Amino acid sequence: MYLHFSTILVFLTVGAGFILAALLAGALLRPRRKSRAKSSTYECGEPPWGSAWFNFNPRFYLVALIFIIFDVEIAFMFPVAAVFRRWMDRGDGIVAFVEIAVFLVILFVGIVYAWANGDFDWVKSIRGQGKGGGGS
Repeated sequence: MYLHFSTILVFLTVGAGFILAALLAGALLRPRRKSRAKSSTYECGEPPWGSAWFNFNPRFYLVALIFIIFDVEIAFMFPVAAVFRRWMDRGDGIVAFVEIAVFLVILFVGIVYAWANGDFDWVKSIRGQGKGGGGS
């Protein structure tokens, strides 16, 4: 019984060995020269300037979340599309088609709901005011 788990133990040991070897090689081979540039804050290759606090439009997060939802949709649908021909030969093609259709309908209802709420409008108007907002 325990012999079956020995493969996992060997795999974990070899994996941990690779990690430790890489860390040790990095510690031994890296240069140790200190400089002002190395101790400064990293800003994607740009010199840092100004305050770290700035106004950020939260709509970027909404767009990113919707992208992730549809990206996951592709990840879930690809395996079904890959075996669809085999399922058709077995006579289960209609089941796969209905599963994909239900999944797409649920996502479509979600995107219509978000669109109807105005979540895709970059500048969202307050109820009772037009797109110009403001009011007098």
